[in-house]
Amino acid sequence: MSLRSAVRPFGVLVLAALAFAGTRCLAGNTEFMQRYHLKPGGSFELSNVNGTVRIEAWDEDVVEVRAVKSSTDKNSNLDLVSIDIDSKPDALSISTHYPQEKGVEVAVDYTIHVPRKALLSHVNTVNGTLSVMESDSVGDLHTVNGNIEVYGSSGNVHAHTTNGNVYLELKNPSDARGAQAETTNGSVMLAIPANIQANLEARCMNGSFTSDLPVEMQGAVQPRVLHGKLGHGGVPIRLGTVNGAIRVVALRAAI
Repeated sequence: MSLRSAVRPFGVLVLAALAFAGTRCLAGNTEFMQRYHLKPGGSFELSNVNGTVRIEAWDEDVVEVRAVKSSTDKNSNLDLVSIDIDSKPDALSISTHYPQEKGVEVAVDYTIHVPRKALLSHVNTVNGTLSVMESDSVGDLHTVNGNIEVYGSSGNVHAHTTNGNVYLELKNPSDARGAQAETTNGSVMLAIPANIQANLEARCMNGSFTSDLPVEMQGAVQPRVLHGKLGHGGVPIRLGTVNGAIRVVALRAAI
């Protein structure tokens, strides 16, 4: 049995909108594809600058990397942007490097398959959306201009963007570190099992908070800040936005 959110159409609409908004008239592109072995429980890191990052978990002890470098500038040299990969048996890191003294209008879009139990310790980009599918161990996710989307996953998710929405679909936030989702200009939606035991903190400065799950309020009431328990309380979950709404919904089971 797998878990699927009752609000999956929200995520689909977001992806569709991004696909439309991200359409570029390309002057040229190059593609990189490679596979690397990674031990079960190994760690994965990725650092990008301009471009989307899509990570899909699978049941192989292999990381498959597909990267497409593209540019709208006919005079742009795609070779000036390098993709550096450090592969070890228990760790894999990927870095996108741009020349420091030249303005290069090149985007690098990644589609990556990783072992389901690999630790996604740190994944970031600056201009682009991050999405993670079906991973058992999601860690830090960071972008500046773009959405963060996590589907059917678990782990200590710490998702942060500045200009974009955050959508987390979590089967199980892990241990005492719990889960965190923050944005400045955008909304936060969290989909979690209805029987989860968690301590919830929600900070919403210019927007509303709604929950489809019962929340038992805790402590003194503070403007724009909510502290409460889901069930009997447990793992910490922190949600925050400045300009946007926060919504908590239930996952539904589907065969």
